[in-house]
Amino acid sequence: MTLWRFITTTAVVILPSAFHALTSPSPLPILHSATTTSTCKRNHHFQPRQSQGQHDDRQARHPKCNSQYLSSILHTLNTPVTVENVTPVPANGFYGEGASDPAYPVNPTNLPPLCAVTFQIDHSTTASYRFGLFLPDKLPSTKRLLVVGNGGFSGGINWLDMAVGPHHGMAALSTDTGHNSTALETSWANGHSEKKELWGWRAMHRSVVLGKQIFQEYYQQPKHDKLWIYYSGCSTGGRQGLRELQEFPDSFDGALIGAPAWWTARLNPFLMQIGLYNLPADDSNPYHIPLNKFSLLLEEVMRQCDDVDGVQDGIVSSPEKCEFDLGTLVCSEFGTNISNCLTAEQAETARKVYEGWLSEDGELLYPGLTLSSENQWSILLGGTVPSPYGLGYVRDFLLDNDDKELDWTGTSKLGKDIIDKAQRLDPGHSSAIQYDISNFKDRGGKVILYHGLADGLVPEKGSWWYYNKTIDTFGGDLDGVREFIRYFQIPGMGHCFSTPDCKPNAPWNIGGAFQAGLMGSDTWSVPGFEDVDHDALLALMAWTEEGKAVDKLVATTWHRPTDSNTGVFIQRPICPWPEKAAYDGVGDVNEAGSWECAMEKVELVSEWQRRV
Repeated sequence: MTLWRFITTTAVVILPSAFHALTSPSPLPILHSATTTSTCKRNHHFQPRQSQGQHDDRQARHPKCNSQYLSSILHTLNTPVTVENVTPVPANGFYGEGASDPAYPVNPTNLPPLCAVTFQIDHSTTASYRFGLFLPDKLPSTKRLLVVGNGGFSGGINWLDMAVGPHHGMAALSTDTGHNSTALETSWANGHSEKKELWGWRAMHRSVVLGKQIFQEYYQQPKHDKLWIYYSGCSTGGRQGLRELQEFPDSFDGALIGAPAWWTARLNPFLMQIGLYNLPADDSNPYHIPLNKFSLLLEEVMRQCDDVDGVQDGIVSSPEKCEFDLGTLVCSEFGTNISNCLTAEQAETARKVYEGWLSEDGELLYPGLTLSSENQWSILLGGTVPSPYGLGYVRDFLLDNDDKELDWTGTSKLGKDIIDKAQRLDPGHSSAIQYDISNFKDRGGKVILYHGLADGLVPEKGSWWYYNKTIDTFGGDLDGVREFIRYFQIPGMGHCFSTPDCKPNAPWNIGGAFQAGLMGSDTWSVPGFEDVDHDALLALMAWTEEGKAVDKLVATTWHRPTDSNTGVFIQRPICPWPEKAAYDGVGDVNEAGSWECAMEKVELVSEWQRRV
């Protein structure tokens, strides 16, 4: 979608009036809710750049990693691409653009020896884009290229996620999507249709095409030799991956897609609408749920829904089965201390958040947030203005509002004109709504789709919806769809990684997008578990190249969820829907061996109605 980069994992507190301030640089594009606990912190490892003398000397001594050789490749390709920067990186070195790359200011460290190259392409006189490549000095006989996605509205090369590739013996690529900004900034799009297109799909696609050609020339790979191309992205990055494989099925052989913001034209207006449900944020609005009451909702959800799966472990694993009764939180008598309960009006607002966005005639426009997501409700419901992911999209992408202002005050619902216009125009043509991916399937392409059940930004129900739309497109053949795309729900995980507010400390790390960088600038897989059972990217590669279907993934968390030095706290299998992890009733609930994947009985059509 458009979203992600929503806050740093360092302890940025989301205050009710602070949405406009969430544009400061962050190491990762995400926004945990009020994450101030010390156990959620990490070192960012900012490093100085090499001196010019060191740079020039290494480039002069490298047979390929120099401007002359890279320029000769571009000349051979006869394409209008400029080599912007070439830097040989030694073993255990680092590389990145630091603060000049506000979306991804943390430089990856402890890299294997490689060549870091940045290219620039002038799309027109008013729009251009850049992409970066990590080209390892040594590659195995099986040649692979990893493409990584972005987050939110951010513009910048995602060097941190690219670092995963060389550690796995792959080259890696990332595009800046045609601008330079944090995830929350949208002013660059106002009145610039070409920049919207670059962000929406074009910069990704052209970078992949050019990156593949440069790879083959750089390594002098024979045309008949197979180059395996993989993708990893979450949120906006998830959308980018789906959009590319839907429109250009030859781009990727396998795609690891997390929490995709796939339906931009619906999702982003929804992100504004869900904020309007809770505005204005003052005493004049009886429907406003104050920030301090979100925890009441979470506690009640845990009380009613935790053991629905048969195990009371502090993790809501089957929110879709929980018949949650909001009435238990409604203040019972006049004069009750309302700080410990919800008014009837506040309960109505909560009901709408769970229910989703419905049109006047009852059509579902976008599904609501899942039970157990309440720790991240501050992202969309905790401000004094609607979330920038929604307001910025409507103002700068959809309306191109000249005065940069959109009068949303005094209304609790977006007009039908906004919905219709977003559907008709789909600014940037970013929505990934082609469910028939037969061409990708026929090439042998594989997709691992995953989403955290506690996601408070991009509703997990949206991924469930996408997956079921795909099944429906393939004639309702669930088994047939599972042969090339499998969907993994991760209980307790927030948006793309970790657990909101570090509570509960549920297993979340599967080697997905942004997850390695959250653990440290020198991390490249699941620490201590760099194998196909625990790392989804490695599992995807084995499925794609060797036909080893991904029957489960073991998710991990540590005593401090982002510090592997504190020791493993919980590991648990994550199963491909509609399978669920089932406890054997005997072993330690915190050990993966005590759980097995068991098939759940589902009704593909009617279940969606129940989940709404």
